[in-house]
Amino acid sequence: MSYIKLDYQYSNIPIEDILEYKEEIKKIHNELHEKSQDEREFLGWLTLPTTYDKKEFERIKKAAQKIRKDSEVLLCIGIGGSYLGARAIIESLTHTFYNYGKGNGPQILYVGNNLSPNYMNDIIDMIGEKSVSINVISKSGTTTEPAIAFRIFREFLESKYGIDEARKRIYVTTDKEKGALKTLATEEGYEAFVIPDNVGGRYSVLTAVGLLPIAVTGIDIDRLMIGAKIAEDKYKDDNLKYNECYQYAVLRNILYKNDKNIEILVNYEPKMHYFTEWWKQLYGESEGKEKKGIFPTGVDFTTDLHSMGQYIQQGRRNLFETVLAVDNPNIDITIKQDEDNLDGMNFVAGKTLDYVNKKAMEGTIEAHVTGEVPNIVIHLEKLEEEAIGSLIYFFELSCAISGKLLGVNPFNQPGVEEYKKNMFRLLGKSGY
Repeated sequence: MSYIKLDYQYSNIPIEDILEYKEEIKKIHNELHEKSQDEREFLGWLTLPTTYDKKEFERIKKAAQKIRKDSEVLLCIGIGGSYLGARAIIESLTHTFYNYGKGNGPQILYVGNNLSPNYMNDIIDMIGEKSVSINVISKSGTTTEPAIAFRIFREFLESKYGIDEARKRIYVTTDKEKGALKTLATEEGYEAFVIPDNVGGRYSVLTAVGLLPIAVTGIDIDRLMIGAKIAEDKYKDDNLKYNECYQYAVLRNILYKNDKNIEILVNYEPKMHYFTEWWKQLYGESEGKEKKGIFPTGVDFTTDLHSMGQYIQQGRRNLFETVLAVDNPNIDITIKQDEDNLDGMNFVAGKTLDYVNKKAMEGTIEAHVTGEVPNIVIHLEKLEEEAIGSLIYFFELSCAISGKLLGVNPFNQPGVEEYKKNMFRLLGKSGY
């Protein structure tokens, strides 16, 4: 079964141009799969839907159940890939107002992703007297933002519950053997989960990094992994003609060579806002190197048609759009006839809101393509676990292929360290 369909008819790129990359794609495909079992390579995500640690997976579900029983709030402490993937999936698969009383589990509050005292104090105020647990996520335990947040909220938890009870409410996701956070977890007896050595942060959402907070909300992580496994099996085909995941990677690179160096991920579903944020990190951090790379950004339509729509329609022509189209809504509304028709909207009476949204999407694609903005459409069957699991894997794999086509290493991020050096020097850290 397939949950994803690629439609590139609006890209103005014929299949013949795509298939010119056939041999290059086959070479990259073979290279990735041959190295996927090498623990020194950051390719563990490639077979993760098949090879994930089943025992740890059961521990994750057990810990999630405990948190659901004894906590009204889960603080998810992490930055970048340590929280974006979890938040993307949680917001796409739960009630829009999950954190405002419409969820069937603890509130999920995200900290350690900025250094704002206003934000931190607002989180403390939001918690109030509620029962709380912490999931701190960091490979090393020394990344500035989450390390500071953990200091603050570890003390908060120990003051609230005492040291012994706080230990039972702190869950650590970190390196298997080394690092400051692993050392602390061992000394304090915190329950610990593993960030695999061969899975980089932005590819880690289907490990304990994302799965624990996701499971706490009641999302079925078994179904999520089934969807990812379906995608893994589907996109093992090294024949570019039949592999839509690889086709998307090629399309991006053809457009890039045609001076389309900004890609806008478009959605028509507010639940997908943080999916875009995860996607931006995945592609930006993977490809933005050596003065190369497509700049990834995103918009929420139809909302942003009233802010960014003008630029996209008539601004610089260095853009292309990738549209995430959710084919089937989880629930719909039929618009009723109004006798007075003062708003002049009776022409949509009897139609569903999803139908109107789809026509807005079709009209926008037509307008932007006419305005020389190529469009790629990725159809997602529905917002459900299997489909989202498939989409996560689709984008991870296509990102790896796209980065290799671009000629960069899609698994490192050397530029991220530059701001840290300056910050540490300005803060007076020795050695900087």
